[in-house]
Amino acid sequence: MPKRTRFASWRTLTALAVAALLAAFLAPTAAQAAPGAPRESRPVYSYADAVREAVWVDTGLDGDGDGKTDRVAADIVRPAEPARQGRKVPVIMDASPYYSCCGRGNESQLKTYDANGDVVQMPLFYDNYFVPRGYAFVGVDLAGTNRSDGCVDIGGRSDIQSAKAVIDWLNGRARAYTSRTGTTTVKAGWTNGRTGMIGKSWDGTIANGVAATGVRGLKTIVPISAISSWYDYYFAKGAPLYDSGPDWLSDAVESDGARARCAAVQRKLVDGAPRTGDWTGLWSERDYVKDASRVKASVFLVHGTQDLNVRTKHFGQWWDALARNGVERKIWLSQTGHVDPFDFRRATWVDTLHRWFDHELLGYDNGVDREPMADIERHPDQWVTSKVWPPSATRSTTLHPATGAGSGVGTLGLRPAGGTETFTDDPALSETDWAARIGSATPEKAGFVTRPLTRDLRLSGSSTVTTTVTPTTTSAHLSAVLVDLGPDTIRDYAADDEGITTLNDRTCWGESTAGDSACFKNTRAATKAVDYTVFSRGWADLGHYASARHGVPLTPGRAYSITLDLAATDHVVPRGHRLALILAGTDRDLIDPPSSTPTLTVDLSRTTASLPLTGGAREFARATAGTPAAPAATPLKGVARTHHTPRLPAA
Repeated sequence: MPKRTRFASWRTLTALAVAALLAAFLAPTAAQAAPGAPRESRPVYSYADAVREAVWVDTGLDGDGDGKTDRVAADIVRPAEPARQGRKVPVIMDASPYYSCCGRGNESQLKTYDANGDVVQMPLFYDNYFVPRGYAFVGVDLAGTNRSDGCVDIGGRSDIQSAKAVIDWLNGRARAYTSRTGTTTVKAGWTNGRTGMIGKSWDGTIANGVAATGVRGLKTIVPISAISSWYDYYFAKGAPLYDSGPDWLSDAVESDGARARCAAVQRKLVDGAPRTGDWTGLWSERDYVKDASRVKASVFLVHGTQDLNVRTKHFGQWWDALARNGVERKIWLSQTGHVDPFDFRRATWVDTLHRWFDHELLGYDNGVDREPMADIERHPDQWVTSKVWPPSATRSTTLHPATGAGSGVGTLGLRPAGGTETFTDDPALSETDWAARIGSATPEKAGFVTRPLTRDLRLSGSSTVTTTVTPTTTSAHLSAVLVDLGPDTIRDYAADDEGITTLNDRTCWGESTAGDSACFKNTRAATKAVDYTVFSRGWADLGHYASARHGVPLTPGRAYSITLDLAATDHVVPRGHRLALILAGTDRDLIDPPSSTPTLTVDLSRTTASLPLTGGAREFARATAGTPAAPAATPLKGVARTHHTPRLPAA
């Protein structure tokens, strides 16, 4: 069967007919729209009278080694009326490690409980909004967190099984109990088993991992700023991105009880994630990209193109793997950092998510599947759409850096060139320092700049930079960044809130109770006027030149070739601006420095950048056909130097 990459071409007529028939029998009658109108679930059920209950689902694993299989807590909020009417409802699920330790959303909400142990406050707006519309909401505590047994294993078998087991229970394939230690079982007779998973960061990562199992009953996932391979959260081709490993993260979120009994799992996390950056079996288990062929659920992916926590390589490689396997998908790309769409495009997000779940879980033919595949924030609060993403005219285009009039300030174009450039790693400096002085010869970088553009140039997708360098020491880290040189006003992704400002007034999204408000603080775009924008980045340890999975010490004076994978993006370099490529060593606060301080000589005849350009080489040639002009030597203004990025994939 041919693979389908157009989001709109995704249901056969037979599947549509079956979905419509199921909707007629299973969807709440009062929630259906009038004949002839777009179908939409309506808030006809009482949130105040909703059933609130907790179950503990048997995962079949014994992660903490106590001789008993682990049970994970699933807190449920569901409308009471459909069950009394003999109707079954679909489920929206958020499986998270953060319900008791760190909180969810911009206001860091935690679960709260009544005297019976039933949930009172469920974080975020999902239950407030969707339960009155005929959905159940299930908040799952990952194994080792909050009220669940087991141990946190950072995206491994236990994490994924925590959520998969609940989907199995919702579909009658697993056992659940009314208490953590009791023997009374409970069935999910109130649901039709159709489940959509949603979540930001680690929560969205679990959605990716569960989808990669191909579990039956999971119909759609909405991963927001989510990890697709845990190796790539901690390393970039051997270069460490953080000064700690998954054991630190596990310890940060585990319950006190789990922390006391999970030392063996902690030890496995330490041993399986060596600071050498070598690939191990631990990383293979936590690589969901390799299992994209198993994904049967549709995917609505959201990511900030300036997310320096869960960096955009994650969405890029996941999106490409889903496309290769014909998975139905939709994407939103914002200018923010690690921010939820509820906090950067709230009204449109709630409406789009509502229609998405209605289509995927209730089978409503509301047209969401026929809308453009991609929404992209081009300027703060200014969005454009793409029929497909990347656009069909995108072509991988090879550009060549060349020496310029002065050392370290070169050119970037289509013609191969010779010569060399040299720079010395300075771990005290970052990409903002390099870009600010792109027009000056500085010892820590080599920069290459196009002519001023005569027309807009769009990059959509992932880039690579292949280079041959000669180090003076036995270790070296490399960075490659793409920069848009020219004035603009962008979201201030380097500020504390990563592109938003939280306000004091609130808006309400759904129904409230005394213990669970549907009203959340509003936000607005936090912006900054800049002279340049770094819009894509990649890093590598040169010792991993021969294999991304195993590094070796370098021989000083020997030339090594390596390819750096640059993060996915969608960016337009406007007319009058320039496109720049910068090569350097340690990117402060984004990768850790090597054990030595090398000077590296770049062989420009063996260095290329492969960029995903709309219109390809022909469009690049047209855009750079103007008059040459040297870049300004005066320092340029950008965002503040990025903070040391958090080691916790959360808000």
